[in-house]
Amino acid sequence: MAKNKVVLAYSGGLDTSVAVRWIAEKYDAEVVTLTIDLGGGSIRSDVEERALRAGASKVVIVDGREAFVRDFVFPALKAGAIYEGVYPLATALGRPLIAQYLVQVAEEEGAGIVAHGCTGKGNDQVRFDVSVAALNPSLKVIAPAREWGMTREQEIEYAAQHGIPLEIKEGPSYSVDVNLWGRSVEAGNLEDPTVQPPEEAYTWTRSIEASPDAPTDIEITFEAGVPVAIDGEVMEPISLIEHLGQLAGENGVGRIDHVENRLVGIKSREVYEAPAGTVLHKARQALETLTLSKEQVRLKSHLAIDYADLVYNGLWFTAHRQDLEAYVESTQRYVSGTVKVRLHKGSCTVIGRESPLSLYRHDLATYEEGDTFDHAASVGFISIYGLPVRTQSRIQLHRK
Repeated sequence: MAKNKVVLAYSGGLDTSVAVRWIAEKYDAEVVTLTIDLGGGSIRSDVEERALRAGASKVVIVDGREAFVRDFVFPALKAGAIYEGVYPLATALGRPLIAQYLVQVAEEEGAGIVAHGCTGKGNDQVRFDVSVAALNPSLKVIAPAREWGMTREQEIEYAAQHGIPLEIKEGPSYSVDVNLWGRSVEAGNLEDPTVQPPEEAYTWTRSIEASPDAPTDIEITFEAGVPVAIDGEVMEPISLIEHLGQLAGENGVGRIDHVENRLVGIKSREVYEAPAGTVLHKARQALETLTLSKEQVRLKSHLAIDYADLVYNGLWFTAHRQDLEAYVESTQRYVSGTVKVRLHKGSCTVIGRESPLSLYRHDLATYEEGDTFDHAASVGFISIYGLPVRTQSRIQLHRK
């Protein structure tokens, strides 16, 4: 009788390494590991060796960076999706792509089960489970870390008993997730929200004290809401994000310390680094102020909250997101131009913007020579605009 086959989303860390052997024993299964490179150092150089030594029957490694940026990061950027006003959704955007690859590999391998390393109190379990169900509801999803009930120390003991290779670092034990769009850090001493995150929690950004005294000014060019060049140099999306992230990080830009409302109903202290995302969101929004109407900007700001919520809540593969994206795409067709940004001591400040499609007209805005605004027309406009105010005041508020 053929064994069950399980495709496991594998990072090479403690939880997923232990999960390989645990799944094989618990489900009498052959375990295929799937590791996806989402950039930012998300893939270990020895991940294949680790998976095989942990007991995997097959190792699948996928370069998902281009798909991640094209199909997830840039749509969210154009939507202005920032969860609770601070988090650019790096981890949340990576999960539906991982789920998509899990389903794809499971179908290719003839596996009826997919697995992930999420715990029972985090958001990622929801993102994986719901996304897999949306893409292929016939697949069973298992999550060993929410089943086995082991502590970290018990996992380490289990790994030692089964000869599973691990790297146990000294010092604070953080839970870290990285991809091209950002880095998230939690647990350890960060669980006390009164404590300032130590410098060792950050790796992508300098402290304000260690950042350059002189500001760094850069120009970012967008086409239809998508960044395409920095300082006039056209760059591929992955290279652009990496280059911008380095520049911003060196200037201390992109640190986020946030007490967050998780989907599962608890508050969690999260530390993020998102240097490129912080700058690109601010620059693109500044360009929208030039190129979109007042009504478009206002409606889009409301929809951005909905978009961020559904991404955070694991609802990427839904008709609702598709509908929101259709509107977002329509708004972005004229969001092209260049934005000048100043990076300095942890701050990102827009100091200039221009667009060939700008709705800003100097001849209408100026108070100097060349003013073409019809000042005399304001009297009639104010009379009509104020008519309902005067009417209600006279009839209901009994004013003369």
